[in-house]
Amino acid sequence: MLINRIIVGSMFTNAYVVSTGKKECILIDPGADTPAIVQRLETMNLIPQAIVFTHGHIDHTSAARGIQEHYTGRSHHVPVGIHSADVHLIGNAGYSVNHEIFDSLGENALSAFESFGDELPDPEFTFKEGDAILDTDLTVMHTGGHSPGSSCFYSESRQAVFTGDILFFNTIGRSDFPDGDGEQIMKSVTDRLFALPQETRVFPGHGPLTTIERERMNNPLQSDGATI
Repeated sequence: MLINRIIVGSMFTNAYVVSTGKKECILIDPGADTPAIVQRLETMNLIPQAIVFTHGHIDHTSAARGIQEHYTGRSHHVPVGIHSADVHLIGNAGYSVNHEIFDSLGENALSAFESFGDELPDPEFTFKEGDAILDTDLTVMHTGGHSPGSSCFYSESRQAVFTGDILFFNTIGRSDFPDGDGEQIMKSVTDRLFALPQETRVFPGHGPLTTIERERMNNPLQSDGATI
């Protein structure tokens, strides 16, 4: 099954199109640039079954409402899902909660925040540890630390894991803001992600792709603070 990456927004977020059938897909973390994402989907002739978020920070969620509206105009509803512990980061209150988080990190972060739209989608379903995403081969791993509900989506058959802002190439996610937990993110990486088969491909929320084997051997397990 096809996995296609689209780099979007001022924070260069990785959005992923994960095919689940000949004309269907799951869309992970559409953080910005709604027209570019819709164009990619149409070029690939895929219609999203759902949008799911690895976590609720606005650089991973802000294009979702626009994508929903596009497909509503084509008489197709695209539901949105997120871990129950991150529900407060989307919907009507989500914009202000995200503003507080970005504001706590200084002027550059706040400037990045202002590049995103203020209409965040309402969650239509939530998931937890061990759940399957709809009827796909993607299984939820609850890997908190970056946010309370940060989750990874693992496919054993594809030898792939979508890690959001938990694990990157040569670094890990930051936790120096409200709701962050440095001890928890370390456990999420070392106890959960590093326990996956070494050949597992890592599709992170920002930056280049990597593998579990590469990160076990080389990752310093420190955040470089480059992403939110």
